[in-house]
Amino acid sequence: MPTPSCRMAEMTWPEYAERLRANPVVFLPTGMVEQHGPHLPLGVDFQLPLAIATLVAEEADGLVAPAVNYGYKSMPRTGGGPHFPGSIGLDGATLSAVLRDIIRELVRHGVQRICVLDGHVENRWFLTEGIDLAVRETGTESLRVVCMQHWDFLDDATLAEVFPAGYAGIDMEHAAILETSLMLHFHPGLVHTDRVADNAPMDAPDYDTWPARPEWIPQTGSLVSAAPASHAKGALVAECYRRNISAAVRREFGLGTD
Repeated sequence: MPTPSCRMAEMTWPEYAERLRANPVVFLPTGMVEQHGPHLPLGVDFQLPLAIATLVAEEADGLVAPAVNYGYKSMPRTGGGPHFPGSIGLDGATLSAVLRDIIRELVRHGVQRICVLDGHVENRWFLTEGIDLAVRETGTESLRVVCMQHWDFLDDATLAEVFPAGYAGIDMEHAAILETSLMLHFHPGLVHTDRVADNAPMDAPDYDTWPARPEWIPQTGSLVSAAPASHAKGALVAECYRRNISAAVRREFGLGTD
């Protein structure tokens, strides 16, 4: 597969410096190393935002920074929890500090427009803190940062096609229809279709406990059945994201429609 021309990690420093002359939006994918059932790889939460960011950057003539692979701790009711081997969680302060430092370095390069695109539910407020710290620390009036989580851009028409039986919300979609379909679209070779989990939905109360309660979580790690997932649904969601996230990026960074 050819390397997308927008990925910073595949550029030499002169190539990167030249691209920065146009003041592009720099996309920073963030995610997590976390169990995703018996059929998906541990890297789903950073592989998907990296793929989506690349899709949007190619639309908006932007750049994609290397993904932040590690994220905040897996919580039982949204990610299965820490008792699954392979889930590697950071403390919240660590994640915030990592994001702050990366943004600070991008600003030092001359970057003025940054879109953080996240793929792990539990990251949200720690990313917010990191962005806030970076913006305050750099004191750069021209800096503009936007933070997005990709599932927020699912529109009603797409939801109706992907979830004809009803959408239970992103908290229940861990390792299920949405992520499996997107991985079938972007990385089909990493999906073990013969191991797709067809388990009953998670049955847990509306609160968390410490220590975590593994018995609340399906043993597969998928919070609902992933059996209805398909490549076609993944392509539908990817197009929805290309359209809606691109529109939001163009609007927020004043890129116009060309």
